[in-house]
Amino acid sequence: MHVAEELALAGVKCTKCGAPVDIDPGERIAKCKYCDSQIFIDKSGAGFFYIIPFMLNATQAQSTFKRWSAGSRMARDLEAQAHVSVLRQSYFPVYMFRRDVGGKEQVLVRPARSTTLPGMRNLKIPPGDLKVFDQKYSVENAELIKPDMDMLAYLDSLPGKPLEQALVFFPTWVMEYAYKGQKFMAVVDGSSGEIFATDYPPRQAAPYFIIGAVSFVVFAIEGLFFPWGLVAAIPTAIAIFAGGYYVAKNL
Repeated sequence: MHVAEELALAGVKCTKCGAPVDIDPGERIAKCKYCDSQIFIDKSGAGFFYIIPFMLNATQAQSTFKRWSAGSRMARDLEAQAHVSVLRQSYFPVYMFRRDVGGKEQVLVRPARSTTLPGMRNLKIPPGDLKVFDQKYSVENAELIKPDMDMLAYLDSLPGKPLEQALVFFPTWVMEYAYKGQKFMAVVDGSSGEIFATDYPPRQAAPYFIIGAVSFVVFAIEGLFFPWGLVAAIPTAIAIFAGGYYVAKNL
């Protein structure tokens, strides 16, 4: 017998008004016909689920990506050359576990859907931003991604004692972009603006190592073979500084 059928036979009550809720076998989301609340059904039971509002619109998400692409770890021309081909607004499902661990409360977040999106295990639930997700809440143009993983899969591996567990729809801007013929993906946290990316075009490090190695060899030679090594080092230092500036500016 399926879990949903077992729940239906046992009877599930609305977590808001206490009325009995009818559940169709195989469904993960049910609606209370008395108060219109939506209820998440899982192997571990039934309860409210929440949603976090978007704090960044499409323009702000793109500006956040621009600032990120200009960072010191990125390829020098990434900001100018990156072409965003896809900008997708979606609510990604995660499980939120509030646990009592050694007398201290911890909030753990785990994906509720299998995904290759970067950073989905590093999401943080902003305090105070949770909203009860019911029929009155509009997701507007955002895609609401349904969970395909059971909460029960995580319960045995969690530390401490349970205080609360819930399904939370997390706001994300998924960006696909191209750089010099290669495709990359980044995810912008729609609430905090943090960016997650497992792969991106890095800044070239080889020119810096070459300049460093050449500098060491030149200064060593000048110090060993020239009696006026300090005087001779001045034009060398100027040349190295100019080379370093060129590399930092163009590579």
